[in-house]
Amino acid sequence: MKKMLSAAALVTASALALTGCAPAPAASVPPSQSASATPQNITLWVAGGDTPKELREYLATTYKAKTGGTLTIEEQAWGDLVTKLTTALPDANNTPDVVEVGNTQSPTFTNVGAFSDISDLYAELGGDKLLQSFVEVGKVDGKNFTLPYYFGSRYMFYRKDVYKAAGVEVPKTLDEFNATVKTIAEKNPNKIKDFSGFFIGGQDWRNGISWIFANGGDLAKVDGGQWTSTLSDPNSIKGLTQLQEIQKAASRAPKTAKDESPWLYINDSDVITDADKKVTGKTSLAAATIMAPGWAHWSIGDLKDDKRVWNDEKFGVYPLPGNDGKPAPVFAGGSNIGISATSKNQEGARELMKIIFSHEYQQMLGKNGLGPANSDDVSALGTDEFAQALIASASNSKLTPAAPGWAGVEASGKLEEFFAKVADGGDIAALSKEYDALLTPLLNAK
Repeated sequence: MKKMLSAAALVTASALALTGCAPAPAASVPPSQSASATPQNITLWVAGGDTPKELREYLATTYKAKTGGTLTIEEQAWGDLVTKLTTALPDANNTPDVVEVGNTQSPTFTNVGAFSDISDLYAELGGDKLLQSFVEVGKVDGKNFTLPYYFGSRYMFYRKDVYKAAGVEVPKTLDEFNATVKTIAEKNPNKIKDFSGFFIGGQDWRNGISWIFANGGDLAKVDGGQWTSTLSDPNSIKGLTQLQEIQKAASRAPKTAKDESPWLYINDSDVITDADKKVTGKTSLAAATIMAPGWAHWSIGDLKDDKRVWNDEKFGVYPLPGNDGKPAPVFAGGSNIGISATSKNQEGARELMKIIFSHEYQQMLGKNGLGPANSDDVSALGTDEFAQALIASASNSKLTPAAPGWAGVEASGKLEEFFAKVADGGDIAALSKEYDALLTPLLNAK
């Protein structure tokens, strides 16, 4: 008989995971073997506003028609998600039944038994046609606990007019990219103060790791169940050296900047307002190139009636090129989804999972600009330049390590510290060795 994960176990595990010290995995609760006698009313937690209203309505309507039960969808802010899951998941009376969780957060919760084993549904929900990098971070001991919900890979947004004025073209290799953004910064054709050929914040590790990946490096490796941080690997150091050179010669982004709202610097102007919609400032074109998830294109363009309208004459996109001319490995954004192990509505939750992974819903994800989990439905993204860039960049994308302590690594802020010191011109070899020693214990926290 498998054990029910106790509230104390998950609260302790998740809280400690965020400080790099989680206990060993607990057994998950298997789905009920008998069908529910009455319709089950269930709750789905979605993270942030990425799931549009149309899709939410479809899920609720379809669930009602299929099961007779009511689906309630509650949106949780990304910044509060881990804390709320830590409190809610172990509480059978208050847990959401189905949960969207960030792909990098999935290993921490799956390793403490927070989600039900859905291995028996894997083939029916898409099997090997599902995005495998996301499938892997939802596995423990070969069993499936969360599966990919949607992906959103990162690519480059650029100013065509600025590239043309600087006399450069879209680069075809990583070396060309590194050289191109330096040239643009040096020429600064619009003579703008604090102008960046490529805007990348000093603490922006989510975009910065692309240079590590592109040169054959990685953040960590696992051997015999033990994880080791690999920032000091020669290939990682090569990528970090390239990144440092770009930050010195091509980027004027603050050393404290992360990966938040880089589109503010590629538009001609953005009015900045506070919570009361009072104008507090204004930014103007300050970067020829930014790197952001595909959905950023809704925030880029000419300002018309307080909305951004994409201008094909002024703006363009392309995947970050790798050393071989193919798309470079970039960090894939997106989410996984799973069933709470303490849910009393396992049958209803499983029916919702079938709806989410149906061809109809996967197509709806794609048509709304979210990368479908099932490769058969990627064509729903369309054929415009955003779809082409997303598909190309996702073709070689990577995730952060599926280590049990990865949430603790992110929560520690050590990656932000490390990348900021690299951007500030620090000794990469020494810093890499120092932070490997700090990160390795966090990676193995159980």
